[in-house]
Amino acid sequence: MTTLQKQLFELQDLKYRDFHAKLLPGIDKETIIGIRIPILRKFAKDFEKSAKKDAFLQELPHVYYEENNLHMMLIAMIKDFNLCLDETKRFVPYINNWATCDLPIPKCFAKHKDELLSEIQEWIHATAPYTIRYGIGLLMRLYLDEDFKPEYLSRVTAIQSEEYYVNMMIAWYLATALAKQWDSTIPYLENHLLSDRVHKKTIQKAIESYRITEEQKRYLKKLR
Repeated sequence: MTTLQKQLFELQDLKYRDFHAKLLPGIDKETIIGIRIPILRKFAKDFEKSAKKDAFLQELPHVYYEENNLHMMLIAMIKDFNLCLDETKRFVPYINNWATCDLPIPKCFAKHKDELLSEIQEWIHATAPYTIRYGIGLLMRLYLDEDFKPEYLSRVTAIQSEEYYVNMMIAWYLATALAKQWDSTIPYLENHLLSDRVHKKTIQKAIESYRITEEQKRYLKKLR
């Protein structure tokens, strides 16, 4: 066991591990240490200053779930866009669960949206489910406000996958799009342009959202 892994195990909460493992189907429980996110985030802020950080970022694949989360957190702290993008591209293929995939994205991405789009396009057309999910997540987080274009909706809804976590992200994206870009998004539901699974999940998520008005929720229920 490496020195870093020993440090991570010192932060272990076994009850939390047992609980969190149930939320990560397909991940071997023995690869989950059990560290609460706020505690790991504090560790990451300290470790980011360590001389060992760069060596850790080169060590792929990792053994433990928390190592992957730490890796993602460290990438998010990189301020130089080109370096951050390179590190993201190197790490994304190793993401193996929804929780690591959905961690906060690098802040520098918000300042380089034009350059990022070509990479997003590659990610959403990948074969690995969590690579696709990561790309959709970026479109949801960065391109549904002032940088929105209807073509982004077309790109996401064109994704065909049998993977549960891809389809759930498509539904999450569309529910968020309904809250922010209703007029452009609602035709996909009115005209039944989505798979039955995504259609129903999108409506469910939208109805659960506090950002959707009660009038909109009543209309959505009619489209189930």
